[in-house]
This record gives sequence, structure tokens and C-alpha cells, in this order.
Amino acid sequence: MDTAQYQHHADALHQAWRSRETIAPLTDREPEITVADAYQIQLRMIQHRLDAGEHVVGKKIGVTSKVVMDMFNVKTPDFGHLLSGMVLSEGEPVQMGQLIAPRAEAEVAFVLGRDLQGPGVTAADVLRATDFVMPCFEIVDSRISHWKIKIQDTVADNASCGVLLLGGTRKSPHRVDLALAGMVLEKNGEVINTTAGASVQGSPVNAVAWLANTLGRLGLGLRAGDIILSGSQSPLVPVVAGDSLYCSVGGLGGTSVRFVA
Repeated sequence: MDTAQYQHHADALHQAWRSRETIAPLTDREPEITVADAYQIQLRMIQHRLDAGEHVVGKKIGVTSKVVMDMFNVKTPDFGHLLSGMVLSEGEPVQMGQLIAPRAEAEVAFVLGRDLQGPGVTAADVLRATDFVMPCFEIVDSRISHWKIKIQDTVADNASCGVLLLGGTRKSPHRVDLALAGMVLEKNGEVINTTAGASVQGSPVNAVAWLANTLGRLGLGLRAGDIILSGSQSPLVPVVAGDSLYCSVGGLGGTSVRFVA
């Protein structure tokens, strides 16, 4: 693929985001598209929002569990950019009209207190660089019709980012074992999933180290103040207006999110 093709697909994805209308999978239209091509499209897609006044506030990590990796037939996670317009305040409802086909993920967010530059970043480096961790919800969304995505589609679509909400108690990662910390997810008052941090690359800390090293090989770094979503510890949960979700993480407390028309 060439630069003109990258821009064409980025423009189409951005227009789909603006209009809340989906497009056909890029992998159907560009059978030879690579993951590297998809990241080039991703950068151009988010540039539209940066040009409109948003700014990058962090990164998200996706495809962190073995089940999802097997589904996409890949060996490593992916990442996307978190923008200022994606962040909701705790207690602020998710407006369904702003999304297309949202699904919720419960995970742990890291907020950095110092820069983190790969390659060569270890789990210990991540712990030293992290100011605090807290539970969060990422509401993923897809600009691709019917979520018919391969890894190249979701990468190009900024890792299917939608919106995010942070909550719970801010804790130093030194005060909780994130690999062993259990997470309970409830939907409309009913427990629908239980898991532990080890489901994410053995520990969410490992996922953040992977991100720092992956970005480092691209000449990029993570900065103090960045929000890092470490990867879903729950299945993707389809939601409709009227639904509410609550997740609690051992040692971190809980947070909730509700969806309105």
C-alpha cells in the first residue's frame, strides 16, 4: 500500500466515526493489507481528531488474552491512541447516540508518574514509573460493519477505541499484586464474569512493558501523565440504553458505568 491508500482508508474511517455509519472491512477491500499498513492508517485516522483540537492522553492495549490472540491468529497484542474526547468523568453516562455498536470491557488503568521509554523496559521499570492504578471501563466501538474484523481492521480503526471511564481508588501498584487481584464484573446487578489480572499477559504490568518496548522500537515513548489501558480482563459485553455495569478489583475498589439513549 502507498501513502494515498493509507489516507483514503483513514478518511473513510474518520467519516464513519463522524457519521456513526460503518464501512466494509478493510481486509475485504485490501486483501494484502499488513498490520504495519494498518498502523499507518491508524495514525492518519487520529490525525483528523488532533487537527480538530483533541490531544493524546495515553494509549490502550488490546488483544492481550490468549483467547483473543487465537481468534485473530496473532502472537502479540495491539495498541491504539487515547484522545481527550474519549475520556468520561466518573458517573457521567455513556450516550449511546455517540457510538455505533458499543461493547464494554473491564480492565485496570495505569497513570504514569514519569516517562517510560523502551526498548528494554521491564515489569519493574513499569512499577517505578507508575503513579497509580485504578479500575476502569473501556467502551470499545467499531467503525467496521457488524464487527467483522481481522487484526488489520481493528488496528487501522485505532484498536476499536470508543470512550473510557476511570474510577475506584487510586493505588500505588506496589500496594496490590495486579496479577492475583480478582475482578468481578456485574451487568444490571448480575455477576457475569470473574477473572484475575493474570489473564492479561500474565499481569497487566507485563502488558504495559510490552507497550513501552513496542513503542520504543518505533522511536516513541510514554510520558508522565499518560493513561494506559492495560487490556481487558473481561469478555466484550454488548450494551444497550438502560444497561449499567459495575466492576470491582481486589485492592482497588470498583467503578460503574451506565448507558443512556
